[in-house]
Amino acid sequence: MGFGPQLPARRSRRATPVRWGPGRNRMRWIGLLLLGLAAAVLARLAPGAVETEGRPRLVDGDSFFIGQTEMRMQGIDAPEGRQTCTREGREWSCGEDARRTLQRLTAGKPIRCKVHSTDRHGRGLATCFSASGENLNARMVEEGFAVAFGAYQSEEAAARSAGRGIWASEFERPQEWRRRHMPGSL
Repeated sequence: MGFGPQLPARRSRRATPVRWGPGRNRMRWIGLLLLGLAAAVLARLAPGAVETEGRPRLVDGDSFFIGQTEMRMQGIDAPEGRQTCTREGREWSCGEDARRTLQRLTAGKPIRCKVHSTDRHGRGLATCFSASGENLNARMVEEGFAVAFGAYQSEEAAARSAGRGIWASEFERPQEWRRRHMPGSL
C-alpha cells in the first residue's frame, strides 16, 4: 500500500550479474604478480642499482677502469696523478701516493662497484667495495688521500684532525689544482 500510483520495478541494465569466481581472482593475482616482477626488473636496471665487478686498472686515487668501463669514486676527490703537495718544506708526489694507497687497499683483487650515475665525461660514478666488503671511497678519505666531495665529511674531519695523508702537508684541493693545471678537464 502506498500513496499514489504504483510504478513498475526498475530493471537493471545488466541482465546477468558479474561473477567474481575463482577464475577472475586468479587472473587478478597473476596480473599483480607480473606487475611486481616488472617493477623488480626495472629497479635492477635503474642507474642506482647497476653493479660491476673486476680487477681495477688504476688511473689515480679515485678513478680506474674495470674492463673497458671507466669509473670514478663518487663523493670523494683524490689528488691528480701529477699533483704535488708540500710537506716539511719539501715537495712530494701526493697524487702518486693517493694512487698507491688505492692500490694497497684493493690488494690486486677484484672489487665491486655500485654505479649511481655517470659524470659529464661518461665515467661511472660509483661506490666501490674491496674483496672483503670495505667501502673504498670512505677508506680513501679516512687514510687522508682524498677529500670529501659531497659525502664522507666525518671521515675527512677525522683524517684532518689526525694529520693523515695530505692533511700532514700543504696542498691544493684537487678540484682547484685541476682548474689551474688542466683547464679543459672540469
